[in-house]
Amino acid sequence: MNTMHGNENEWIQRLSAKASTSSQVDSALYQKYDVKRGLRDINGKGVLAGLTQIGDVQSHPEGDVTGPGHLIYRGIDIEELVAGFLAEKRPGYEETCYLLLGGELPRAGELAEFSARLGSYRALPDDFVHDSLLKLSSRDMMNAMAQSILAMYVLDDRAEDVSLPNVLRQCLKLVATFPLLAAYSYQAYVYYYGKGSLVIHAPQPELSTAENFLHMLRNDSRYTPLEAQLLDLALVLHAEHGGGNNSTFTTHVVTSSLTDTYSVIAAAMGSLKGPRHGGANAKVVAMFDELKREVKDWSNDRQVEDYLYKLLRKEAFDRSGLIYGIGHAVYSTSDPRTQILRGQVQKLAAEKGVSEEMDLYMRVERLGPQIIGQERKMYKGVSANVDFYSGFLYRMLEIPTELFTPIFAMARIAGWSAHRIEELANGGKIIRPAYKSVAARRHYVPLATRGGA
Repeated sequence: MNTMHGNENEWIQRLSAKASTSSQVDSALYQKYDVKRGLRDINGKGVLAGLTQIGDVQSHPEGDVTGPGHLIYRGIDIEELVAGFLAEKRPGYEETCYLLLGGELPRAGELAEFSARLGSYRALPDDFVHDSLLKLSSRDMMNAMAQSILAMYVLDDRAEDVSLPNVLRQCLKLVATFPLLAAYSYQAYVYYYGKGSLVIHAPQPELSTAENFLHMLRNDSRYTPLEAQLLDLALVLHAEHGGGNNSTFTTHVVTSSLTDTYSVIAAAMGSLKGPRHGGANAKVVAMFDELKREVKDWSNDRQVEDYLYKLLRKEAFDRSGLIYGIGHAVYSTSDPRTQILRGQVQKLAAEKGVSEEMDLYMRVERLGPQIIGQERKMYKGVSANVDFYSGFLYRMLEIPTELFTPIFAMARIAGWSAHRIEELANGGKIIRPAYKSVAARRHYVPLATRGGA
């Protein structure tokens, strides 16, 4: 007997309503049982869930709540690290990868060998490029990359081996091939969905990670030294952010089950894809596109303020009530990545002839926290985060919006890899936080006596 009635959409709506109602928990119970929602205290401080030597995120110096935020890689402040390789006018991402994975700054010979090894790993089989990246193309680049990561499992004879040397080998190959996966996924997208030409450039072993990505992405393979330097800087600034960010915590959680490397990194990719994590810079750019249309005089504080108030009051852009790029889960006074990136982005804005737009970004960076402070009840300060300028940088680099989050992944694969190795090296238990059930006990009711259709 066919018991189906009504169309599928109506059925889904009814079941969804039941699911929603039965899933909602009284918000007062979170306070009653002292539950740290999102593993965070009410003041934004994270609940201690693990120990790490890889990265540290500090909202301000200890004992100085008004001081600037700090990001530390293996004990080295990010400002020192960046100043070091910029002063020597060389790329910094490969050195940063070595530091995160190996725990120490490489000597010149070690860095040269490491970079050469990465260059030799930057290759994918021709049939893989066709079957995984081209034949099974996707409208979303993060999903396309995750699919390819899982496909790489099939090509690895030691895919399930979780010994540290083997995991390191797998991670290095992923670090090396992520730029290929991102660039080729986009080229396939343009070909299949944008009806454009299919342009596939082979990577060049002698180029840095940033240079290779620009070479593979652009049809003419051309880029300026400043463009490559700024993309490299963005990769360094996104490479690691402590063990508590959503995708890195995902890496720890999934690694603790002793599953394979490809499954772990695919899970991290799923986390990073979310707009609350890795997709924010695209939102910043879209928000500014509307701001530039709505505000007649970009240099007028009052006009810019009026638009920002509309954002917070859900009267503009996506009606979310957010000023995208302003605020961070940890940083309050300042995000050190923003401080570093701003000055360098100014140089590229001058080179590209868009200094007026750069001034608008800086104006919003100044006014946004003031307006949020007036409109919102806050437990800590807010400031511009790294997403505020990174999207503008990628736009100037003529990188399509679809690749903004994949670039984040290209950088963060270094941190994910280091944290996976750290979880395995410490031989910890499977991560399983406690959830308290607040459902009332009920008895089973026989089907015939439940009533209704």
